[in-house]
Amino acid sequence: MSMVLFASVVRVRDGLPLSASTDYEHNKGVQETKKYLKVLSKKLGHLPDRSTLKDVHYNIHFISSLGVGYMIICSENYPNVLAFCFLDELQREFITLYDTARINTVVRPYSFIEFDNFIQKTKQRFNNPRSLATKINLADMQTEIKLRPAHQLTMFDVETANGNVRLHSPPSKGIAPNQRLEPVKLPGFISCLLSFLCAALNLIRGFHAMENLFQEDEEELHTVAVFFTGTAACLYQCYLLTCYSGWRDLKSFLMFGLVCLCNLSLHEHRNTWQILFHVAVAAFSTLQTRMRQPQGKTPDYNV
Repeated sequence: MSMVLFASVVRVRDGLPLSASTDYEHNKGVQETKKYLKVLSKKLGHLPDRSTLKDVHYNIHFISSLGVGYMIICSENYPNVLAFCFLDELQREFITLYDTARINTVVRPYSFIEFDNFIQKTKQRFNNPRSLATKINLADMQTEIKLRPAHQLTMFDVETANGNVRLHSPPSKGIAPNQRLEPVKLPGFISCLLSFLCAALNLIRGFHAMENLFQEDEEELHTVAVFFTGTAACLYQCYLLTCYSGWRDLKSFLMFGLVCLCNLSLHEHRNTWQILFHVAVAAFSTLQTRMRQPQGKTPDYNV
């Protein structure tokens, strides 16, 4: 029979169970699957925010957001779209009832066990799909899953050895859903164009300085190096804005500082307005990089 069998809410940072289904399930397969769920709950911080494990007796689906993970065990033939709609409803209700500060400070397991009342009501609804047609928007969730599919965990990620369940780190491709950046907006495109313009100006002036290098003294070598360094900094700012990179904000601030230093060194070759233009473009690019954040772990799945 296609149905949700078990649900739990856990804290991401340490896997502390906050609430769970209280109905006792005698099925040995479900009990075995709970072992995998428990191990996964302790590793949510290292896993994609939306994942599925299908290589056990039953399917495990989970999402995580704002430091809280929502996990369910369901039968093998239970539709994925319904599973994630179920998790989404748990998430919406939980973050409405409990504030982050309280969640982060609790130390006892199942501190929010009263939330099981909502879990049970939701299970009854979702275990009777005929009653769901007018209550949830499956089309939106289906679109969301197509655009950002759940990461598929396998038994390579989770295995049992000597009676103990162990979790392997997922392949690097599993991290991708957390690293997708928000779409570039118009200010971001303008920032890239201006940064490319500054890079081109630095490059042109750098080549001119190289011509003088062979005609005058070696002091021009420092000027050439500064122009080319400024070019590299501008181009790298474009890269940080358009592509994901670790420590993006820090790198962007460092590039901004580098552009400022380069322009201070070129005060004899540029007037005040030219220097202010290059610095302003670098500051604008840094701001746009800071504003364009990863899409991962968002609390709204548009359902």
